[in-house]
Amino acid sequence: MAGQTAPRHLDSVAPKLVELTDEVLFGDVWERPGLSARDRSLVTVSVLAALYRTEQLGFHLKLARDNGLTREELGEALSHLAFYAGWPAAMTAANRLHALVEDTA
Repeated sequence: MAGQTAPRHLDSVAPKLVELTDEVLFGDVWERPGLSARDRSLVTVSVLAALYRTEQLGFHLKLARDNGLTREELGEALSHLAFYAGWPAAMTAANRLHALVEDTA
């Protein structure tokens, strides 16, 4: 996604990870033509929720909203994945979505 970057504070401990995040992940993978940014966000949020990667989930929920996904669509995705990824993962992700929606309301 053009304009997305890794957190700058990580430069001091993992500069190569920051470089790869900026140049490869957001500079190449997110820009590939095979999926829209909206679809990539839906996939990313779903996988992060399913794998219980809560630290990255908040950022990607916001990015998903910026990429055109509505709170209703994200809520439906999280409800759907509860049956495949587990209830606790879906509930945790739904709590993150709720916090994001409340912060931007």
